[in-house]
Amino acid sequence: MGKPTGFMEYSREVPADRAPLERIKDWNEFHLHMPEQELRTQGARCMDCGVPFCHSGVLISGMASGCPINNLIPEWNDLIYRNLWRQALDRLLKTNNFPEFTGRVCPAPCEGSCTLASIDPAVTIKNIEVSIVERGFEEGWILPVPPAARTGKKVAVVGSGPAGLSAAAQLNRAGHTVTVFERADLPGGLLMYGIPNMKLDKRQVLLRRIKLMEAEGINFLCNTEVGGSELPAAKLRNEFDAVVITTGATLPRDLPIEGSNLQGIHFAMEFLTANTKALLNGSDDYISAREKDVIIIGGGDTGTDCVGTSLRHACRTVCQLEILPRSPEERAADNPWPEWPKIHKVDYGQEEAAAKFGSDPRVYLTTATKFEGEEDGTVKAVHTVQVAWEKNENGQFIPKPVPGSEQIRPAQLVLLAMGFLGPEQPLIASFGLECDPRSNIKAEFDKYRTSVPGVFAAGDCRRGQSLVVWAFNEGRGAARECDRYLMGSTELP
Repeated sequence: MGKPTGFMEYSREVPADRAPLERIKDWNEFHLHMPEQELRTQGARCMDCGVPFCHSGVLISGMASGCPINNLIPEWNDLIYRNLWRQALDRLLKTNNFPEFTGRVCPAPCEGSCTLASIDPAVTIKNIEVSIVERGFEEGWILPVPPAARTGKKVAVVGSGPAGLSAAAQLNRAGHTVTVFERADLPGGLLMYGIPNMKLDKRQVLLRRIKLMEAEGINFLCNTEVGGSELPAAKLRNEFDAVVITTGATLPRDLPIEGSNLQGIHFAMEFLTANTKALLNGSDDYISAREKDVIIIGGGDTGTDCVGTSLRHACRTVCQLEILPRSPEERAADNPWPEWPKIHKVDYGQEEAAAKFGSDPRVYLTTATKFEGEEDGTVKAVHTVQVAWEKNENGQFIPKPVPGSEQIRPAQLVLLAMGFLGPEQPLIASFGLECDPRSNIKAEFDKYRTSVPGVFAAGDCRRGQSLVVWAFNEGRGAARECDRYLMGSTELP
């Protein structure tokens, strides 16, 4: 718990971020570190709440309530309050293979369901988490730990995103020989190319962990496409005792309106991936927003990342269209604790845009109706209209255009950040896997077995687009069930 009366004595504090107008000049992480004593004080706020929803990891109203990987949060909060950092790290690593990732990019459903958050600002769980693991690296406590013995079983993990990395780590821990296949040039999946460097440093944080995993005996094969002519699914199944598919939900949602084929309109991941590749390679081969009017269609984390990236390119203007209404400042009556709080938040990208241009770039209850182009086929404007959400004849809320609210917005770069429809189908077909009605790989949660014996599926390719921390949950679970399949029983959590 921490200090018994800490939640009454101390207020929530988080580390300061670098000034917005300063940090948009580079690609470095924007969070600053908090002094040790202040961290310990924040740990003291963890209260003896009796029922710690923070690590419950359940779905309420379709949203995560508490940590999906069941981090032992009250335990390590108490340990850092008592200055027992090594023990805190041990407790953290019991449930989380990669706290340096979740401590940076997870939206922290644990804080949304913190008992203290029902009456006061939540305990700063996310910041404490990343501080513990970074202390572990600084002190040299985190070292490669190869398994003491090998089982002789070989497992192929297809996809090196969050689910794939956690599955590989756990299967390797069980003593299996693990090979991770990745079609990109570097491992990490969404962590490498879907999240910008200012949120998750690729060299100092992500590749640090990849090197550690390699030292533990995991083999990464990049630039390798599974399911094609070079590496057919049948060959993979013949050469390995089991296969775990963790390819994510990478099929983006399109916007098929007039002018959608114009040059200068890109999916968000195309924009973000090219930018990170150029940053790592030191090249100028990327989709530039420099001196352009940028319109981002879609909210969420991906839209925010497009805002932050465009600002670092020195865009002329940036506007983010959101078809939904602005969330309330406080929980609505139908969104009680410990549900995920659906309240208005200003993320780093919006904060930076406001500092640069004087206002939040988000425009709510607005959708695009047409893309207008120049004679050379490049986009020059986006036609928009405001919408009102009304019930149709089936009682479903749908957006309806508001007459007279039409507007033409200049744009030389349009980024589509409207989420994902599901996994790409060719690989699924090559394995002959059964899909569910949403086109995801059919495999029961907590079992992860597909319709093909010896083939498991986890993460977004199984559950649909979701949080990174859910991918970690599923990767660990798939590893457990794969180990059970190979050995008859398992000791993996």
